[in-house]
Amino acid sequence: MAKISAAAHLQLADQFDRQKKFSRRRVDKALGRIPRGQESPFGDFPDSYERHKIPIGLLLPTPRAVADDRKALTARNALSMTGSAALAATPRGKATPRGDKMAQTLGGLKFEMSTGLAPPSPRSPREQRIQQVLSARARETPRAQTAGIFGSPRKDKIPNEPPKAGAFVRRPIKPSEFRRFYDRGDLPVQVQHAATQNKIQWKVDIDKLDYHHYLPIFFDGLREKEDPYRFLAVEGVFNLLDRGGSKVLPVVPQLIMPIKTALNTRDAEVIVTSLKVLQALVLCGEMIGEALVPYYRQILPIFSIFKMCTISTFDQMDYAQRKRTNIGELIDETLEIFETHGGEDAFINIKYMIPTYESCLLG
Repeated sequence: MAKISAAAHLQLADQFDRQKKFSRRRVDKALGRIPRGQESPFGDFPDSYERHKIPIGLLLPTPRAVADDRKALTARNALSMTGSAALAATPRGKATPRGDKMAQTLGGLKFEMSTGLAPPSPRSPREQRIQQVLSARARETPRAQTAGIFGSPRKDKIPNEPPKAGAFVRRPIKPSEFRRFYDRGDLPVQVQHAATQNKIQWKVDIDKLDYHHYLPIFFDGLREKEDPYRFLAVEGVFNLLDRGGSKVLPVVPQLIMPIKTALNTRDAEVIVTSLKVLQALVLCGEMIGEALVPYYRQILPIFSIFKMCTISTFDQMDYAQRKRTNIGELIDETLEIFETHGGEDAFINIKYMIPTYESCLLG
């Protein structure tokens, strides 16, 4: 049985995600999180062409929809209070009159037909009393609430909360050089559609490619989130690293900026892909791990931020371990590979950037 590649795993994950979040890509494009594609197979339309734009209101809940939901919730609460009052007037243990039951049933049907929501169950007298007290407290002014608690009116303190740093917030992803070269037809790759998984088809023998030109372009496509750009970039990077041998080491300085740009997107999917590529990069040839040591200050800051992002399963079983999508575990694996293949100066440089890292070689 053929092993499913990392790029094919991303495609399968996309298909599963679309069943739950079918409009996620459209929302990301509307909010500027991922770059938009070409307007036609032949390129973009001229500036004088009037474009049809999908309003963001069709993708996100509009204020009117939120207001309608609030009105429906208010109507539901009002009906619940009416039913509770009818039940509270009847002594416990005695049957309610037939007319009251019929009125409640008709009221529930009218509510369901007008709002599309199921009628709420009537509350007990105790719950009704608690709701009345809470409603009365909500209508009071802050000064009156303070006076009722402390005995004298006091001015409320305005909480001065610090702003959020946003260290884990996704950054907008700009179009990559890989997208530009592929749209222009300058890359010797194409998608080979198969029955089980797609594959990459090279138009030229990989051994004859100029790694100084093509490898940085493929690395720059790691931050893409749409196919065929993402599939071709990820699959092409792994193929080039597998067949590269001694050609990869001289190109390492040119790969630092594409890797740093991909990690700085703070996107979980892009970070996971970049970590897997970094592991393959270090293991594909000799001296590559030592060549990366001077560039730890560009790569490891994002490692330090997401190092503790692990999934706590407690006593449950995580059946997605084979996908290797846990960022915290991938970062630990990558740091151990860096230390193992980075020479004698690797640990001290990793420790300088990530103080919580513990050596896997020193006892």
